[in-house]
Amino acid sequence: MNPETKQCQNCQQNFVIEPEDFAFYEKMKVPVPTWCPECRMKRKLIWRNERTLYKRVCDLCGKSIITMYHPKSPYTVYCLGCWYSDQWDISDYSINYDPDKPFFHQFNKLVLKVPKVAVYATSVGGAENINSDYTNFAGGNKDCYLVFNSGNNENCAYSRGLKGCKDVFDSYFGNNSELIYEGIGVQKSSRVFFGDNVSSSLDSYFLLNCSGCSDCFACVNLRNKSYHFFNQPLSKEEYKSKVSSFLGSYQKLEEVKRQFAEFALQSLRKENRNLKFFQCVGDFIFESKNCFGCYEVSSSEDSKYLFYTKLVKDCYDVVGYGYTSELLLETVGVGYSARVVGSWFVEQSHDLEYCIMMKSSEDCFGCDGLKNAKFSILNKQYSREEYQSIREKIIQELKKEGNYGLFLPSQMCFFAYNESLAQDEYPLTKEEAIKQGFRWEDDIPRTSGKETLLPENIPDHIKDVKDEIVKEVLKCIICGNNYKITHQELEFYRKMLLPIPRQCFFCRHLNRLSQRGSFKLYSRFCSKCHKDMTTTYTPNRPEIIYCESCYQGEVV
Repeated sequence: MNPETKQCQNCQQNFVIEPEDFAFYEKMKVPVPTWCPECRMKRKLIWRNERTLYKRVCDLCGKSIITMYHPKSPYTVYCLGCWYSDQWDISDYSINYDPDKPFFHQFNKLVLKVPKVAVYATSVGGAENINSDYTNFAGGNKDCYLVFNSGNNENCAYSRGLKGCKDVFDSYFGNNSELIYEGIGVQKSSRVFFGDNVSSSLDSYFLLNCSGCSDCFACVNLRNKSYHFFNQPLSKEEYKSKVSSFLGSYQKLEEVKRQFAEFALQSLRKENRNLKFFQCVGDFIFESKNCFGCYEVSSSEDSKYLFYTKLVKDCYDVVGYGYTSELLLETVGVGYSARVVGSWFVEQSHDLEYCIMMKSSEDCFGCDGLKNAKFSILNKQYSREEYQSIREKIIQELKKEGNYGLFLPSQMCFFAYNESLAQDEYPLTKEEAIKQGFRWEDDIPRTSGKETLLPENIPDHIKDVKDEIVKEVLKCIICGNNYKITHQELEFYRKMLLPIPRQCFFCRHLNRLSQRGSFKLYSRFCSKCHKDMTTTYTPNRPEIIYCESCYQGEVV
């Protein structure tokens, strides 16, 4: 079978269905998609609200809670304790399927009735969060604040994508590390500050694409080096003297950032940040093979269009989780499962289609909140024969609409576009989002004009900062919104000789995303051998980009 070019029914751009894609869709018994990969990804990402948190009241116990659901949303929202308790019975919520009404209309009616859990808190092994209320899509964390999509961490804050970390602040996608600040893709390291794509390193500042380094400052592409300053070797005494003059001062570190950005721009970079991979295209792909269009993926194979997944095989269009899963199609937050289509947060289940918050279930279609369920549609259980008959009717309806095999429609989504990860990865204006059929939320809690301490009045050096700063309201130098410094982070800054940040958490997070780069693929030529390669670096970006083989030949 030859590749086939199709026009996306959503954005009208052309995209290609490869022979292996046809084989996968046939295996899943769904039609080939009518939407392009980018539109399909947006359709899933709007269902992932990690960082936009609100205060509201639990609709069962009445206590104040932190939740991802807007207080004005139409959903019944329970705190974690109530949602997992026996104070309510999910069997009270079911709908008889009506063949004369659209399926998604009926499913949405059910979804509006079933109580929602305030935040998603789970982890591998089922460990609970301790003193970590301001987290979401996170579990097994202790003393963590504003940490998202993370698990099994301690004393971490303002970060996303952490696993097994301790004392990590303002970081994105890091594993098994401690005492990290402003890190992107920092793995198995300690006391690394302002690091990007760093592994197995110690006591270093401003590293890019380095591994096995210790006591290095403003270095790029180093392997197993010590006491290097802007890639030049120094004696231990010279190194200590130079570095100590920068630490703790906001102005001096800002100047180093500028100098390092200029220095890094003149250094070569690899086409991707993949490691131990075979025939993979994407970025941050580790120990995987045959993965295309994938990002932040580990230990996976024979899959396409994955974002932040681990241990999956033979899966397409998956956002988050994974863990020993196979044959997932168009899912968000599905793990330990097989043969799941178009579903949101499913665990330890198989043969589910268009389901929400399900666990230990099988052969269900259009259900919400069930556990240990079987042969259920719209939360009502049927005999095997009845189930198969109704399921087939629904599938035929969805096929006629062109929706079967795609994710849940955006009209059903719990969240607005600008509340979700879609805004991070594919930023839109309000007008653009509405034109594309998404909802927009104007009432997102932010404060401005309440500052009690202006940026220019914050002491330059951390040693001059008083304890009272935790009582002050600061003003972000980028967006102008207010933010505060917690006791937890003040202690960290003092311990690590880091200045008080002049930007709010949200702007710092966007800075890290910008530094990480977009998750889109472009065709570009290697700057050395001129071979055509597929990379996340756009052709007009100024970086010097080498293909894998040329990079490995230069960096040893």
